[in-house]
Amino acid sequence: MRSGGTECQNEMSSHSGSFVQINFDDIHFFENCGGGSFGSVYRARWISQDKEVAVKKLLRIENEAEILSVLSHRNIIQFYGAIVEPPNYGIVTEYASKGSLYDFLSCAESEEVDISHIMTWATEIARGMHYLHSEAPVKVIHRDLKSRNVVITADKVLKICDFGASKFLTHTTHMSLVGTFPWMAPEVIQSLPVSETCDTFSYAVVLWEMLTREVPFKGLEGLQVAWLVVEKEERLTIPSGCPASFAELMRNCWRTDPKERPTFKRILSTLESMWNDSQLSKQCNSFLHNKSEWRCEIEATLERLKKLERELSSKEQELKVRERRLKMWESKLIQQSNSPDLGKTVFL
Repeated sequence: MRSGGTECQNEMSSHSGSFVQINFDDIHFFENCGGGSFGSVYRARWISQDKEVAVKKLLRIENEAEILSVLSHRNIIQFYGAIVEPPNYGIVTEYASKGSLYDFLSCAESEEVDISHIMTWATEIARGMHYLHSEAPVKVIHRDLKSRNVVITADKVLKICDFGASKFLTHTTHMSLVGTFPWMAPEVIQSLPVSETCDTFSYAVVLWEMLTREVPFKGLEGLQVAWLVVEKEERLTIPSGCPASFAELMRNCWRTDPKERPTFKRILSTLESMWNDSQLSKQCNSFLHNKSEWRCEIEATLERLKKLERELSSKEQELKVRERRLKMWESKLIQQSNSPDLGKTVFL
């Protein structure tokens, strides 16, 4: 027990001075408001500061606090400090009262999203990501960008959060399998070396969510999605009525070769051109109002992918049965070869 306590103390002291340490007793917890990577998130009050905050409870403090402590941007969640009192560990950040972008988009009661919302939010996320990749004190790859990790503040500003899967990036590097499959780039799924553009791939999935208000690869299991994205190079269906500029942006972001995907600097330049396109507003609003016409395209693709996966499962099952039969046959041959009767010479 003593060694465990010493280990916790060493961990705590190793982080001291890097960020504000907040006393566990100075936090009053309210309801659980979601789960981040590697921890549960609670709405809470920082008593001494009389401030509403979000607290992600953790088993231990690792690199997330270190990452957040050096970041400062309008579209990145504001970090206040960390709780480092064994066994209580947590990340304390600003509280976004309107919840996650995922919840907003999937809630039928949410207000309508028009071209203005989509362009503003697409730009805000891209600005936050550009900051992480190119302007932060240390370059950071998020690796888990998805609509659940983008939150909406009371004044409807989007902020990127949950840096539990992030890494400081000093070079192209191998990274462990993290994130959620429908948002993950092929190289992340395969645990191959990754660069900043793995976040570009994920960004386009979030953009697709904002345009369609559909769940990516709905009804498919994570591993099924992984197989389809990597082995079959399948991508989310871009409805035929989708404005060409959005369709082209998403396709470019979903290229298999990471080097062919745009950086966020280029994405921001593309979005600026789209803002200046006088025809885009009409095209996009027409697309958004005709959801019933193109939703069937997405559903048809999902059915095709499910059928493809079922066929694969059936083939795998056939191979397993065949493999079992071969092993049984091999076992019988071995038994027969060891039989005394077969050791005799037979003349016909």
